[in-house]
Amino acid sequence: MAALKDTNRQNKQPADDQPLLEVTDLRTYFFTREGTVKAVDGVSLTVKRGEIRGIVGESGCGKSMTAMSILRLVDKPGKIVSGEILFKGKNLLENSTREMTALRGKQISIIFQEPKSSLNPVLKVGSQLLEVLRIHQGSKRKINRDEAVSLLRDVGIPDPQMRVSNYPHEMSGGMAQRVMIAMGMACEPDLLIADEPTTALDVTIQAQVLDLIRNLRDEYGMAVMLITHNMGIVAEMADIVTVMYAGTAVEEARTDDLFEAPLHPYTQGLIASIPVMGKVKDRLEVIPGMVPSLIDMPPGCRFAPRCVARVKHQLQQCEVEEPHMIEAKPNHYVRCWLYESEES
Repeated sequence: MAALKDTNRQNKQPADDQPLLEVTDLRTYFFTREGTVKAVDGVSLTVKRGEIRGIVGESGCGKSMTAMSILRLVDKPGKIVSGEILFKGKNLLENSTREMTALRGKQISIIFQEPKSSLNPVLKVGSQLLEVLRIHQGSKRKINRDEAVSLLRDVGIPDPQMRVSNYPHEMSGGMAQRVMIAMGMACEPDLLIADEPTTALDVTIQAQVLDLIRNLRDEYGMAVMLITHNMGIVAEMADIVTVMYAGTAVEEARTDDLFEAPLHPYTQGLIASIPVMGKVKDRLEVIPGMVPSLIDMPPGCRFAPRCVARVKHQLQQCEVEEPHMIEAKPNHYVRCWLYESEES
């Protein structure tokens, strides 16, 4: 990245009043023999330059599929059926395949969980780094091995001159993830999508990887979309948080506001289930019931069958009609009949 710092900085700053990324009512469905899986069902969010947007929720809630939809990487039988994905004001759903190929890795990069399964096992990591540069920069200038070494050095890999010749299996999980981050940052993207970047890493390495992402954000001014199921990571890293449940967003707020006063019963349950150091509990809090099938959603609010607040407040509407996302407090949005009832 240091080697590219002077060559990729032009025309990267959008207008102050224009979000870098704006997703509106995105719906991505999978058409299977068993039925239609509504993996992403009406998700809307924005990401500003320099912002870390946390996307949090249980496995299968649509977090990763939202990211894959943004990059137009949804394979059959999946299909983006409706919505709008504006990146720097341009709708990516209108881009050609060639335009998307040019954009991925250069303007929007993604790093995946399980880095060793994402790296090619038969190619040295230096070759894989240089391939990224050749695809996006090769027509402009000569690419050499020193740039791969520089990229590894920038992400904190010790002895990069030696490691550039390593195969993925010769690296630890933490170093392999740093290689993935180096590949993602090679062309200094405007947006970095980090999909569960600390999965399968021990706690110490997790902290190092997260610090690296945050430091790169600060240095390059990029935006980060951080996808995770770990509320602790969100609390530490994110500026603003979207909570997803069963394919849709149920709450959105600045991180401090979300953790100080969560509004949606699902978010409250997630936060209550986090162990707190120094506080002894007889048992951890749990959210009752199971996540509904994305093929067979319950009528009304999709969280209603598990919602204790619905029973407590005797809300009948929850089982009949799905609530809208409303601004219950300034810059704090929630999808819940409890707050719509309060407004009315």
